[in-house]
Amino acid sequence: MVHILDYIKNKVLVFDGAMGRELQKKGLPDDVPPEIWNMERPEIIEQLHRQYREAGADAVTTNTFGGSRKKLSQYGFGHLVSKVNEMGVRLARNAVGSQGYVVGSIGPTGSFVEPLGDLSFDEAYEVYLEQAKVLVGAGVDAIILETMADLGEIRAALLAAKDAGDVPVIASMTYNEDNRTLTGTDPETAAVVLESMGADAIGVNCSGGPAQLLPVVAKLCQSTNLPVLVEPNAGLPELENGRTVYRETPESMAAFAERFASLGAEMIGSCCGSTPLHTRAISQAISSRKPVQRKTYFPLRITSRFQTVKMGKDFSPVIIGERINPTGKKELAGEISRGETSLLKSEALAQVKNGADVLDINVAVPGTDEPAAMERAVTAVQNLVPVPLSLDSPNPSALEAGLKIYHGKALVNSVNGDDTVLEKILPLVKRYGAAVVALCMDEKGIPKSVEGRMAVAEKILLRAQEYGIPRENVIVDCLTLTASTDPQAPGITLQSVEAVRKKFGVPTVLGVSNISFGLPERSNLNSAFLAAALSRGLDAAIINPLDVRMVDSFRASVVLAGRDAGAENYIAYCADRSEKNEGKNYREQEPVSVSSLHPLTEIIVRGGKEGIVPLLEDYLAQGFDPLELLNKYLIKGIEIVGDKYGRGEYFLPQLMLAADTMEAAFSRLKPELDKSSMEKRATVIIATVKGDIHDIGKNIVSVMLRNHGFEVVDLGKNVSNERIIEAAIKHRAEVIGLSALMTTTMPRMEEIVSIAKRDNLPVKVVVGGAAVTQRYADEIGADGYGQDAVSAVDIVKKLTR
Repeated sequence: MVHILDYIKNKVLVFDGAMGRELQKKGLPDDVPPEIWNMERPEIIEQLHRQYREAGADAVTTNTFGGSRKKLSQYGFGHLVSKVNEMGVRLARNAVGSQGYVVGSIGPTGSFVEPLGDLSFDEAYEVYLEQAKVLVGAGVDAIILETMADLGEIRAALLAAKDAGDVPVIASMTYNEDNRTLTGTDPETAAVVLESMGADAIGVNCSGGPAQLLPVVAKLCQSTNLPVLVEPNAGLPELENGRTVYRETPESMAAFAERFASLGAEMIGSCCGSTPLHTRAISQAISSRKPVQRKTYFPLRITSRFQTVKMGKDFSPVIIGERINPTGKKELAGEISRGETSLLKSEALAQVKNGADVLDINVAVPGTDEPAAMERAVTAVQNLVPVPLSLDSPNPSALEAGLKIYHGKALVNSVNGDDTVLEKILPLVKRYGAAVVALCMDEKGIPKSVEGRMAVAEKILLRAQEYGIPRENVIVDCLTLTASTDPQAPGITLQSVEAVRKKFGVPTVLGVSNISFGLPERSNLNSAFLAAALSRGLDAAIINPLDVRMVDSFRASVVLAGRDAGAENYIAYCADRSEKNEGKNYREQEPVSVSSLHPLTEIIVRGGKEGIVPLLEDYLAQGFDPLELLNKYLIKGIEIVGDKYGRGEYFLPQLMLAADTMEAAFSRLKPELDKSSMEKRATVIIATVKGDIHDIGKNIVSVMLRNHGFEVVDLGKNVSNERIIEAAIKHRAEVIGLSALMTTTMPRMEEIVSIAKRDNLPVKVVVGGAAVTQRYADEIGADGYGQDAVSAVDIVKKLTR
């Protein structure tokens, strides 16, 4: 067999279909992980692989999706990692022989990686490395990381899989109806991050039916030249007479497969609800097709978890906010030394509100633990604002700490031409898939000529290429020197910007404010120099976004440089602040205000957990009524967050930050509220039903309900019907909230609804979960359906009025 990546150069590769659902048809119990059948019922596993191969699958995925130690441990089988995965590969190989590809399947752990959850990057990496090494050692042809919903987790998994051995790694995520992952990542951003970290192919699987995935596949194919995989579900599951049904027929899946191939996908299969019949139809439709050739040029791209920022001659220049830097800022330096982040968060919010496209993070304070400070800073900022981060440090340990925790593609600021620096920093840039700023200086200092700076830039570009870092991941800083010490310096810098762009075709960046150091009216000089640099082709300016004159100059100069089509950005910028500053001169003008909300409301909206308790203490010390603080300001904040989430302005990370902040506030106020005659809200019993061990969504709903003042009794996961009913009676609950991810466990919901009605319990039942729909809730007689945490809270409120 040719290498799997060589195969798809000439033919579209057909993947197999669902494993878990097919095993359930053959008798797999709800409370037994499918992977255990690799040992207990190997003949069934091998037979299913063979059925898919005979139906036309070129590649079969091993029955190891939940084969990590962390997942198996939830069933008490953590000690069987090696055996489960070795047997999984052996059975697949027995079925396909030398005529098909065996792809090792690795699924999510079921936990969020920090800062969203408690699982550290290093812990996640070790979990995945253990499983991937077994799969590689057993002889897989490739590894697929599939059904990943969080960019932070798949980053750790991808690094581990690449470190496990020399086999291709396919990185596949799952997307919601809004074409974003559970934690808010869009397909382009996923493609940029995963490609930069070394994925050999990028994909989407599971999610909804094939129609939902058409725009996702289109965007993936537009965002990378790597091979693209797509494996949609056979529609969304529905329960019909107690039986799970998927509506997409083999014929319809085959028709969609042809459309996916036309968009550019090279690997096509199916996921939940599909069968060998679906695979046969897909194979007959596309197995003879040649892949669409994609050779798109991509500029320098960096990302946050939520969005991608592009830099280069074909794009509008960007502002990199410079204010998170303790140099000359005693208050910020003191906060960093104390391990706090309140001021840092405020600076981040203010800069983004005033137009920063990227934020530079520098936390170097003498005498502090810079790696720990960098980790805290990145953690604090990355879920607070949507823009990418630039990690600013010469310290390799600090950079690695930030790069690990960062859920995106960062910009490393910076390297220079010193060989020692290049050897320390470039491997980190490559390993964590970052872009890098190349300073035009070396161990001898900053060259005084254009030619000297060009030589350093060329050296860095060549060395980066040796480390596997393409030019598209490098931006050159020609360096701004102080005009007062060398009148020729500004001209040299401007000429260098123009020369670098012309000779190397890479974007350029400058720290603009250095030009005016030691001179009066610095904003005047900074603005003039910025305008000149933009006219020479500057792509990114490191400036203070709260300096109105500087930003005015930036916006106007971009228009005059012909890089703001129709002056759209300039017009929007002027409209945003014209009313507030009308009639004022520059000295009087102010940047756009970050917030007009009450401080308690605002700290909930921005997720300021570390600052909420001290702020509450201040208000309580002043004699404010705790009930008024809760109802008038805190609950208002969480309601604003819910509205933003509903409108797509906030995503799960911001929702969780706000919920954690609200929970800290409520914990502080609870002793005060218990002393008062506060009317208690309803009690809610919440649980994941019997046979289902997935609880991420349930946990979020639980926190959100507490935030809104409900008494929540969380029974956990895999909870029996009897225990749920007993808890409802014991605690005199008004609502039971039930969660299920797997269609096979959804019937437990109907059973609980029936028991509650049979026994005339004074309780309402609300259901939710990935496979649950409003239609299903109506069919089983549930009183409500929560599509997500915010809607679940709204339903409970309505049911308990």
